[in-house]
Amino acid sequence: MRVIAIVGPTATGKSALGIELAEKIGGEIISCDSMQVYKGMDIGTAKATKEEMKKIPHHMIDIIEPDINFSCADYSLLATEAVNDIIERGKTPIFVGGTGLYLDSVIEIGSFCDTSRDENYRAELERYAKENGNGALHDLLFSVDEKSAAEIHENNVKRVIRALEIYKCTGVPKSVWDEKSKLAPPPYDATVIYLTYSDRELLYKKIDARVDKMINDGLVSEVQSLYGKGYLRGNNTASGAIGYKEIVSYIEGNCSLDEATEQIKSSTRKYAKRQITWFSRKKNYNKIYVDTENVRECVDKILGGING
Repeated sequence: MRVIAIVGPTATGKSALGIELAEKIGGEIISCDSMQVYKGMDIGTAKATKEEMKKIPHHMIDIIEPDINFSCADYSLLATEAVNDIIERGKTPIFVGGTGLYLDSVIEIGSFCDTSRDENYRAELERYAKENGNGALHDLLFSVDEKSAAEIHENNVKRVIRALEIYKCTGVPKSVWDEKSKLAPPPYDATVIYLTYSDRELLYKKIDARVDKMINDGLVSEVQSLYGKGYLRGNNTASGAIGYKEIVSYIEGNCSLDEATEQIKSSTRKYAKRQITWFSRKKNYNKIYVDTENVRECVDKILGGING
């Protein structure tokens, strides 16, 4: 089963290329962005416009409210369903976005990622660690999964709890799942196109211009609306979104709008660096430098080689 993915750091033209390609080959787009799943978070996540979504079906966008946590496991499950549905209808799934872990959870290690969850058990383990210490919690992991215990430091409570949760829910140690995921064949025949810049400073200028446009397009009003509804508060996933947490700080009087804008630019540049590091490790990705190469010709060559 064939899927295509267009990935890369922010501000590289992924969305425009995805829509153009979908029109050309009869595809549907699956957003691969950890924040586009949230309703109302449009400007700051650079979602496709309503017109674009009418032209080409988009999936994994606007599916939950911003006060609900959404994990890689949730994404893996729902995106896999979307892929299979698109393929069954004779269309080509095209992932578009910059959240590499989410893409991996579908095209590399299938739907495992960390799909089995037990919130009550997790809370119980958190209480256990507070009452008995991190070492005692780590001993629990050692008793059921020595290999994972050896790899995870006792002070990394979150990972220790996750490993215990996996064992409780599946009956199989996390270390065994990890080995299985390495040995299992990829669930899909995936062609990944990685857009990036050869000139890092040019990318940063594009990011800065993009942030300025978001501010001009009404990002502050969007955040104020969400904040007024009680969203973007606390420690849930959406509250940590770049572009939103900074404007919330401005709304709460902790900084000026100019300071918030500069912080968004800085945070986005740092995030882009992390994205580049993530995608650059993938040796089987088809890298295209958008500032020095003809992107459309490169894409035609990549896909032509597959079809030929």
